[in-house]
Amino acid sequence: MELAEIRKYPVKSVSGRTVDSTVVEPWGLAEDRRWAVVDEHGELHWAGENPRMLSVVASVTDEGGLLLDAPDLPQLKVPPATGERVPVGFAEVDTVVLADPGAHAWFTRLLGKPARMVWLDDPNRCAVPASHGGLPGDVVSLAGDAPILLTSRSSLRQLDDWIIEGALERQEDPPAPLDMARFRPNLVVDAAPPYAEDKWREIRIGSLAFRVTERCDRCAVTTYDPVTLQKGKEPLRTLARHRRWDGKTWFGIRLVPRGRGELRLGDPVTVLA
Repeated sequence: MELAEIRKYPVKSVSGRTVDSTVVEPWGLAEDRRWAVVDEHGELHWAGENPRMLSVVASVTDEGGLLLDAPDLPQLKVPPATGERVPVGFAEVDTVVLADPGAHAWFTRLLGKPARMVWLDDPNRCAVPASHGGLPGDVVSLAGDAPILLTSRSSLRQLDDWIIEGALERQEDPPAPLDMARFRPNLVVDAAPPYAEDKWREIRIGSLAFRVTERCDRCAVTTYDPVTLQKGKEPLRTLARHRRWDGKTWFGIRLVPRGRGELRLGDPVTVLA
């Protein structure tokens, strides 16, 4: 098995970008989901209710700010966040730092509703929830449930096969394969048996070890095409048929790093437990 893809999401709920290598920190991949967009009450604006967020491309600048791009909006350079601290209601952290007002206006225009951009200055203040497998000392970015999400190409291929089988049963045209971007992983492995990751408890990628905290339950964000932003029934319809238990549908696993280091595409993946 090997590491086939690395994806980062500088802003929670916006589109990701692929990279060839990354630094791994205790709270996740470097630069991953340190920023988020909230309403005037500090509640998260997320892609499941605001699919236009998936059209946003965010890049981290050398200064530690952001460069934001989206269709029909001017490109915006956001300086490093230095605003006041405000409370939020969606992560295991008390306060975050407000971004530059220009970012608030940009996202307000994008979403058509009041929005503010915020930055997590110190992920060491944000704990992985015990309800999601967190242990004392586990920390996370604004990703929330775990520092890293891992998926498998072979599991996606199996899911595509199931979707085609269902379409033929309904006498529908077989759909195109799903884009892994729908599942918003950080790491994608190749050459594992389909859904073998369900049983993993600890793995090593390259020289770094990771503890598996839980399987990942899937939400409505996966039903939006990441390119067209059109909403459909898949993959949740088919996951509910083949991968539903405990009242949820499942695809991928969540990880906590055992230490710091670097990952590169092609790194070997070894199951330790």
